[in-house]
Amino acid sequence: MRKLLLIVSLLFLSVPLHAAGTLDIYFIDVDGGQSTLYVSPSGESMLVDTGWPGFNGRDATRIVAVAKAAGVTRLNYVVITHFHVDHVGGVPQLAELMPIGTFVDHGQSIETGKAADDLYHSYVEVRDRASHLIVRAGDRIPIDGIDVKVVSSTGQTILHPLPGAGQPNSFCANVKPRELDPTENAQSVGMLITYGKFRTIDLGDLTWNKELALACPDNKLGTVDVYLSTHHGLAASNNPALVDALMPRVAITNNGATKGGAAEAMHTIHNCPGIEDVWQLHYARNASKEDNAPEPFIVNVDQDASVGWIKVSAAADGGFTVTNSRNGMTKTYTPRP
Repeated sequence: MRKLLLIVSLLFLSVPLHAAGTLDIYFIDVDGGQSTLYVSPSGESMLVDTGWPGFNGRDATRIVAVAKAAGVTRLNYVVITHFHVDHVGGVPQLAELMPIGTFVDHGQSIETGKAADDLYHSYVEVRDRASHLIVRAGDRIPIDGIDVKVVSSTGQTILHPLPGAGQPNSFCANVKPRELDPTENAQSVGMLITYGKFRTIDLGDLTWNKELALACPDNKLGTVDVYLSTHHGLAASNNPALVDALMPRVAITNNGATKGGAAEAMHTIHNCPGIEDVWQLHYARNASKEDNAPEPFIVNVDQDASVGWIKVSAAADGGFTVTNSRNGMTKTYTPRP
């Protein structure tokens, strides 16, 4: 643990704190789980998911280190996309290290059994000590300085297109529904986050059929600048009808070395229209070299390594930069015409 903290501390020395006038997003490596920190230009913060429990508080420690480097001492909102251990498991440990204002979720877990019940109740014990907001598709999470629109929750998706969207989606033609997903994944709270002309999307672990509902026959979401791979880049998600319609300039894959980063999904992401670059938290062993990003765009190339983050810093004009914490590589993407 001391070695990990030293590495994290050294990495932060070359990374600037949150800059006024930008939306800063940190995709934190939690070994194939999810934890993404949004810092609004107003200074308010939203953490989406908290990674795994255990490991001597590994994921909570990483989140707190990134938050402090971003100038965040209190999490205004913690959004739990769904009640799976790699998303909600880290809540109790995180709450011991950092104050949390409001928890946001879809309500009651639909999964039962000892493991699912224990996981949910350990979360509820912490959630009940703070404010709590249940969201449904169409709601907004009230963060000053950015627009956070909930596009999916409780297995439902928005019924009507967002402003500027709603065009017929030609990418639907060859994509068929799959078997219904009865798990928490399909209940995921999915969000479209907008700052000025910049748009990014986080759908948690939303699965194939729910993605299809957002994309077909009409694209209800429009396009985005940055796409966070859904479900860690698994083939049960990343429906090409949706990914292609979103036309992201950049994709971020929050995979682990052996979790997520599936060949089918990675191929979809790397070949979607308009894509300029894919950035990854880990080299994906489950995909070919061609469907992995080039080495400078990957945080953890060494399969035994596991530390760091990808940072996106977005301006209101739609331009943004992406930085790899491992090597300090930064690439700037100018606003779309």
